[in-house]
Amino acid sequence: MHKQGEIRVIALGLIRDGDRIFLSEGYDPVKQQTFYRALGGGVDFGETSYQALQREFQEEIQAELTNIRYLGCLENIFVYSGQPGHELIQLYQCDFADSKFYLLEQLTFAEGERQKKALWVEFDKFKSGELRLVPEAIFEYLSERG
Repeated sequence: MHKQGEIRVIALGLIRDGDRIFLSEGYDPVKQQTFYRALGGGVDFGETSYQALQREFQEEIQAELTNIRYLGCLENIFVYSGQPGHELIQLYQCDFADSKFYLLEQLTFAEGERQKKALWVEFDKFKSGELRLVPEAIFEYLSERG
């Protein structure tokens, strides 16, 4: 886990399939709120965000990525589980190399001690406000592709 008061650099991958986006589900016990975020994770010292993105997908769900394209950098200042957080997100658009990932309803993976769930979610559920996508600035990148 990162130290309090530290800015964390993370790489996230947006994977779309028609009207669906591949996301991980998170839960904030303090806010008692479920939220969704693109998959990815922290960039290690000496590694590029591009390399971190590939490593994280490999470690978390054993997936190879293809068609990786840099979208931009987002700054995310938030409170999770009662603790303030600050991230610089290097955002990429990508596809799964293996088509089997497009057929999965959902999959479970370990992130440290926690079991997490990754799944395909209809984009409209975020537009309608039924579900919450974090950080919300990601919407701008999603709506561009239509």
